Amino acid sequence: MLAGSDLEGLSMVAPLQNIKVLDLSRVLAGPWASQVLADYGADVIKVEKPQGGDDTRAWGPPYLKDQSNKETTESAYYLSANRGKKSIAIDLSKKAGQAIVTALAKQSDILIENFKVGGLKRYSLDYDSLSAVNPRLIYCSITGFGQTGPYAHRAGYDAMIQGMGGLMSITGTPDGEPGEGPMKTGVAVADLMTGMYAVSAILAALHHRQQRGEGQHIDLALLDTQVAWLANQNMNYLVTGENPQRQGNSHPNIVPYQVVPTADGHIILAVGNDDQFRRFCAIAERNDLAESTAYATNAARVEHRADLLKIITNETLCHGSEWWLSQLEKAGVPCGPINSIGEAIDHPQIKHRNMLLKVPHPTAGEVSLINTPVKYSKTPVVVPVAPPLLGQHTDQILRDELGFDEKKVAQLKRDGTVG
Repeated sequence: MLAGSDLEGLSMVAPLQNIKVLDLSRVLAGPWASQVLADYGADVIKVEKPQGGDDTRAWGPPYLKDQSNKETTESAYYLSANRGKKSIAIDLSKKAGQAIVTALAKQSDILIENFKVGGLKRYSLDYDSLSAVNPRLIYCSITGFGQTGPYAHRAGYDAMIQGMGGLMSITGTPDGEPGEGPMKTGVAVADLMTGMYAVSAILAALHHRQQRGEGQHIDLALLDTQVAWLANQNMNYLVTGENPQRQGNSHPNIVPYQVVPTADGHIILAVGNDDQFRRFCAIAERNDLAESTAYATNAARVEHRADLLKIITNETLCHGSEWWLSQLEKAGVPCGPINSIGEAIDHPQIKHRNMLLKVPHPTAGEVSLINTPVKYSKTPVVVPVAPPLLGQHTDQILRDELGFDEKKVAQLKRDGTVG
């Protein structure tokens, strides 16, 4: 929350206030995008199937515990991607359910979906159908392989996309070393990056709509995204024609920039230029390295990587992690500890930045959430509400958004259209 002195100069209007998002997506990429939009103040309605809802609700353990310390049906995974939203449970296979979604889309600014290609067309909830009733609708489709191409109709999941998109080929222990082999990352980065690309694409489409008055269809593929954000590794290949190899915790273009062992653990040593290398050598009392033609420049250090790292490792093992972190920080050599997630969340800098929130929850009393990292100077992001229970806002949405009376809502519940 903002203190009184923090309010001066703020408009108190969230950046996306009055923007309505209809979220027909499940699992991670789409929900991550809609969660960011909710953080920015958009009104997000999450459409879920009445039986079970979003698949990730059951992706546990762990599950959130209620006030009597019993497990709820809300998995930690689901909680990670759905703060700030309202949930309405609708059976899309029923004509009445399709009519409800169409009515909501008619008054929405943005729709996000991640059904298989053509999956919503049979319900007349595809872009062509909904743009006919709302030409200003920005309709974002997220799939594994996009709306076109030979793989368009295949399902795509994060781990397989990390493999197909090249990421796993450069992640993991190098060949010839113990534990060698490709490795996926610790979180679903293909999904998360696609969600973030979706947010930027949607915001750009909103700007276009403001200028031209028209919505449009956004076609986003996990595989396209994975290939796009290989960044320097893409260019390493395009410039040389040679496939980058796994470097473990090393950097392909900078040395030393990696995990190094100490007398009591490991630290990150992130030397970004030759001056920083000279300062590191002074701390290690190895000025001879900085003066050697084999190591004086980054290009030389990359060429002689293996030999240099053996020398550096011998030096870093002479002192504990805290000694190295203290000395390197004083000298302005980039470095850092390797924290557990608990240590990272409990870090004084993270606490100062208000990255951990506790918000009310209907069954658990309260739930801890990670805050958005975005800090605006004029338009504060909203303090989020807890991820919704399945169908928690069904009655409210039908009543307040669509004007249904209690009798009609009751009938829709009796025939299984909503839950």
